[in-house]
Amino acid sequence: MTMHTLLIANRGEIALRIIRTARRLGLRTVAVHSDADTGAPHTRAADVAVRLGPTPPAESYLSIPALLAAAKETGADAVHPGYGFLSERAELARAVVGAGLIWVGPPPEAMDAMARKDTAREIAREAGVPVLQEIPLRGRTPSAVTFPLLVKAAAGGGGKGMRIVRSEPELAPAIAAAGREAAAAFGDDTLLLERFVERGRHVEVQVLADEHGNVLHLHERDCSAQRRHQKVLEEAPAPDLDPALRDALHRWTVNLARQVGYTGVGTAEFLVDTRQGIEGAWFLEMNTRLQVEHPVTEEVVRVRGQRIDLVEQQLLVAAGEPLGFTQDDVTVVGHAMEARIYAEDAFGGFLPQAGTATRVRWPGSPGVRVEAGLEDGTVVPAAYDPMIGKIITRGADREAARQALVDALDDTAIGGLVTNTGFVRALADSGAFRDGEVHTAWLDTHELPAPDPGPALVAAAWTVAAAAVRAGGDGWRLAGPPADTWVELDDVVLRVSTARGEVRRDGEPPTSCRAAGGAAAGAAADGTGGLELLELDGVTARFVVDVRPRSVEVSTRGHTFRFTRPGGSRAAEADLSDGVVVAAMPGSLTRVDVRDGEPVTAGQTLGVLEAMKMELALVAPSDGVVRVRATAGEQVAARQVLFVLEVPDA
Repeated sequence: MTMHTLLIANRGEIALRIIRTARRLGLRTVAVHSDADTGAPHTRAADVAVRLGPTPPAESYLSIPALLAAAKETGADAVHPGYGFLSERAELARAVVGAGLIWVGPPPEAMDAMARKDTAREIAREAGVPVLQEIPLRGRTPSAVTFPLLVKAAAGGGGKGMRIVRSEPELAPAIAAAGREAAAAFGDDTLLLERFVERGRHVEVQVLADEHGNVLHLHERDCSAQRRHQKVLEEAPAPDLDPALRDALHRWTVNLARQVGYTGVGTAEFLVDTRQGIEGAWFLEMNTRLQVEHPVTEEVVRVRGQRIDLVEQQLLVAAGEPLGFTQDDVTVVGHAMEARIYAEDAFGGFLPQAGTATRVRWPGSPGVRVEAGLEDGTVVPAAYDPMIGKIITRGADREAARQALVDALDDTAIGGLVTNTGFVRALADSGAFRDGEVHTAWLDTHELPAPDPGPALVAAAWTVAAAAVRAGGDGWRLAGPPADTWVELDDVVLRVSTARGEVRRDGEPPTSCRAAGGAAAGAAADGTGGLELLELDGVTARFVVDVRPRSVEVSTRGHTFRFTRPGGSRAAEADLSDGVVVAAMPGSLTRVDVRDGEPVTAGQTLGVLEAMKMELALVAPSDGVVRVRATAGEQVAARQVLFVLEVPDA
């Protein structure tokens, strides 16, 4: 079967990733987009781009008729779904095949078989793959409950519709919330209850199969660093696995793929308790698509000594080609790690963020791989998943890959947008991750320290002062030393002496500061953003400083701080009292649980806000009478007032 034009039914970094391989193989590429993504990087990278519809996913990326119309309009003869959106929906696969096009994915029948966790469990049992004990759920009432347990959606994946329950009072609310989230994400609120394994690791095996009966594994990945079942850091191969357990995971995955007649690229996910050896592993689900973390497999797997491209393998299998190699040809060399970069406030409740990236600096060191759809001026909309990129490193061993990842995250700077870059940098640099102590629930029970703004404040003041001295004439070259410069940032006044090399805040000892490594102090003061290598109290650190008329943004160790200059304005905020409940982010007010004028108590749920596939309960900050300022189903802006609590006088 010959393939000429490939339509990518997705957006962002995965669309760009597919386009790169397709172009290398000589294929013409078609990008699709919603109104929110008009002019986005993936639309410019493709040979042609087609508008699907308005911003809401249901009217664009989730619209099968719109996707088929785009394929027909552009003469596409194949469709690649990427991951997310419709990538695991057999309805799209059937529609593509029914239209006479090539579906770059497994057969619809295999997708149907593995799409639901409940049916996938039965198939796994038939294939001799161990599964966790399931607790019957009749209606919304479980029977024979032993805590802790896991409530999870039967359909879909990506951590949506999942809750850990440790006590009876938590059970009913968890079932209700998981059901709502599953219905919103997958259109199916069916739930499963399973025994929850404490300190479990998430290990998954990459499988590849063709239409000629060849099925083989491409070794495994460890994705145990998760927050609320959403992967954060991934690595390959999985460290510290018992050889017998590793072999069993590989064998079970191949057997499972054969059982369902699988072709193409897929992943079997397992929950592993390494303390129990081969008895401590259970099948979770099978993802019938390319995984977000596929680059770490590509970085370490070799076929006859050559790197493998999983997108290329998908396209070749879809075109009817045999694999052309056997299991004995597959080896692993070195270690690789990946950090997912999200537009979210990791130190502010992990709330998703939206906005425009004013400055984007991805690491450019040799051997560092970046998969991203974000560049200067890219708008990150609230309507879609907040993942904006991935940073991948490799090394001769795990520690070398980890150190390379920390360095790469140090070299990453994203301005104008709050991201989790500093958070994943802190996690990768932590002793717990270094020593292999991070399990699937670790991040939900441990807090990483919030970043210290002090060094960034000093770097900002130094850069502003150095620019001011330069702007004053020959301040760096006059016979007398330049006078001290006063810099005000965020209502804090700092005294900077470039001659003595120090920055002083009122009431605090001075910080010694000087340009290090030959860097020109003030090089970033042109407003374009640049690298400052500064030595603070004898410690050299990298800062990306972006000086603007009303603000200074400083990125260091992955985290970006924004300081306001005199005459600038902070983010507009209403004059809010403690009795006002606002939208923490743009989104949809999916529920209003109270009536206007109703008495409420502190902690009572007033409604539910949904944004970027996350559900946030809005609770009353105090007792009082509630005034409702928005309606259910309304699209609301960040900081919009939703409820007001009138508190009676004492």
